Amino acid sequence: MDRIAVAATAPFGADVLERLATNHDIVQLLTRPDAPRGRGRKLAVSPAKEVAERVGIPVVHERDALDADTVIVCAYGLLIPESLLSRALWLNVHPSLLPRWRGAAPVERAIMAGDPRTGVTIHRTTKELDAGPIAAQEAFDVGPEDDAGVVYARAAKVAARLLDGVLEQPAFSPQPDEGVTYAEKIAPADRELDPSRPAQELVNRVRALSPHIGARMGDLIVWKARADGEDFVPVEVQPPGGKRMAYEAYLRGRR
Repeated sequence: MDRIAVAATAPFGADVLERLATNHDIVQLLTRPDAPRGRGRKLAVSPAKEVAERVGIPVVHERDALDADTVIVCAYGLLIPESLLSRALWLNVHPSLLPRWRGAAPVERAIMAGDPRTGVTIHRTTKELDAGPIAAQEAFDVGPEDDAGVVYARAAKVAARLLDGVLEQPAFSPQPDEGVTYAEKIAPADRELDPSRPAQELVNRVRALSPHIGARMGDLIVWKARADGEDFVPVEVQPPGGKRMAYEAYLRGRR
């Protein structure tokens, strides 16, 4: 039987890792090194490493330490050197309908764009970003109130199911040449809510950045919002140094 490893760091990768571990013997997790996090800047393990340690999967931080026939890459956060791609079958889990939204933030960009559907693509990892041949793909609807957390959770469930079939008998088809778009990494400017923009566009931005990044309205982080006709209405906010609260409660506290 092929030895299967997973390369993952972020929460989406951790979710897929945990689901895979219920049906497959994962021999290693490759994840990024522990890094300072939070206000105290203490060293913390990655979400994927937390899962691996809990379920008993050996963890490595150096790519040369991998010893597997198949490596599943899911929200790992680093490019895989071309020199390693020939040493194993590398499968990338990408939460979009490739070739749409290649890149670092496919779920966030899909929601910002108001896409009514997205999905998961399992493809072979190549030196070109998210451009490898496709082994499996499945679409699902994005509801009008779904935020990035909801979409990532749905994608992880779909990804694990698709991987079960791909790992059993991998076969690949080239990606289409048409319809390529890129999902750039979320930058500080992407978090700012511009009141001159349409209300639904602002709501989509809030949904895209919740529940982990957060859109900003002045010094407030906005976690939930709605459109009331042409008006943008914050629903849940977080003041500087404070906790999340209803926007109405925040306004009452300022009176």
